[in-house]
Amino acid sequence: MIADRFEKLSFAERARRIRFDGQFVTSIRYYSYKINLYLLGKIYVEVFYHHLEDRVEKIELLDERSSRIKFYTDQIKLKDLI
Repeated sequence: MIADRFEKLSFAERARRIRFDGQFVTSIRYYSYKINLYLLGKIYVEVFYHHLEDRVEKIELLDERSSRIKFYTDQIKLKDLI
């Protein structure tokens, strides 16, 4: 439910929700990105920061089928995903 609503938000609205309601969990390096992982209510959200271009490129729900999961689970235990 909350995931569906989040996906319908604009980029600016997603950023605002993360800033005010998100809880930072951890970050990883992935190719040319630094990806910050946030907990927003009961969902995990990734914020993709491209450090060479000095900008956030995307804000997406964490896909539990992603190969990035192993980088997160090496550092922390993700509730409901493992």
